[in-house]
Amino acid sequence: MSARTRPIPAVSSPPSCSAAAANSSEQELEIAAMSQSYVTPLLHPDSPLDEKARALVEMLFEKEARLMDALPTDDPLDEKRKRRVELTRVEILGQAEAIRNTIREARAETIETAKHFAGQGIKRIIMTGCGDSLAVMFGVRDIFEMLLGIPAEPIQALDYAYYASRTTGPDTLVITLSSSGMTTRTVEAMLIARSLGAKTLALSNTPGSALMTESDRGLMIRAERKGWPTQASTAAIALLAQFAIDWARAANPDDGRVEGLQAAFDAAPDQMAEVTETLEPAIVEIAKREADRGFYLYAAGGPAFASAMFGSAKVKECSPDQGLAIPLEEFHHYNSQKEGDPLFLIAPDGPSIFRARDTAFEGKRWKGRIYSIVTGEQAILDAYSDAVLRLPAVPECLSALVYSVPVQLFAHHVAMEKFRRAEQGRG
Repeated sequence: MSARTRPIPAVSSPPSCSAAAANSSEQELEIAAMSQSYVTPLLHPDSPLDEKARALVEMLFEKEARLMDALPTDDPLDEKRKRRVELTRVEILGQAEAIRNTIREARAETIETAKHFAGQGIKRIIMTGCGDSLAVMFGVRDIFEMLLGIPAEPIQALDYAYYASRTTGPDTLVITLSSSGMTTRTVEAMLIARSLGAKTLALSNTPGSALMTESDRGLMIRAERKGWPTQASTAAIALLAQFAIDWARAANPDDGRVEGLQAAFDAAPDQMAEVTETLEPAIVEIAKREADRGFYLYAAGGPAFASAMFGSAKVKECSPDQGLAIPLEEFHHYNSQKEGDPLFLIAPDGPSIFRARDTAFEGKRWKGRIYSIVTGEQAILDAYSDAVLRLPAVPECLSALVYSVPVQLFAHHVAMEKFRRAEQGRG
């Protein structure tokens, strides 16, 4: 069955706000008819995409639907999911080497690509993807803006492709990320950007994929993808961070911040390995304590919000249960934590540490459990935390690399503990 007739809820390009104000009944009837015929507005005849691009989108949609059907279930004893959870720890342990390998193999390309875009008069950077790929973009936004002085905006791929691309032009760089290189909405975002004259840069773990072949430039990630995604995401953060450093070096060789950040970046893989080795026993104990829960909260501000997003995603993938990443300030605008809920509060040293303290205080007041992830001997959250995980100091703009490791490990261990208890219950 083609994507044009697939019987699922589908919408075509709706009228713009200005068009809606002047629409006619004829237009309304046409829109109603179209809404039954297209799974994406980019397959509509008025789409800015050419026939080749539309055919690519249609093919990707069908392929993605088949892949979704093959995912593991939330059955507490699902063996397929259990195997992926087991492989996830293998990937976590291999993250440091995956990052080193990615940077080593892509080094010439990052330097050349950075020099190229440094000379393109870029005034705006859009960073887009889905799922963990979007989280990656939140993790690297700060280093781009800090070093380059160019606005960088992470946007979910559907939102960019269908809504937020109106102001895109030749001075815009759209960076896309998809480990498979075949994520439909991400490819759509790239195709829309290209049709509007933007420069495009793709990152993928898959050479020859649609995203890599259709973009202006591409950078390759080299990571395992057998368990639930971990090292593919942190390797992508590393590759983009290195790209930002190389761009800054090309744009302003006298920028004194660049070499200091390069040294800190080079140290990050060893720090990630150290966190895994030293903190895993404590994380195992937390997982045992919280394995009966069905809901897990993650909060952070700034670049560390990427770690909160990863933590939430991994617990949803590894276990049958729910996770929620909430921006640090937004925690305070609702009664976000209920009695007994575990909250992982990711708070590396930086401007938001004081609001993290307020968050821990409120969480305890609501009778939640607080697991704080902090820098070194930082003690500001100690009085309000059930446990504190102390990590090495890193520049905050690189924190998503190192500070993601504890929540990745927790997702693995809490899921394995849930499997163990389900198996015991079965007898």
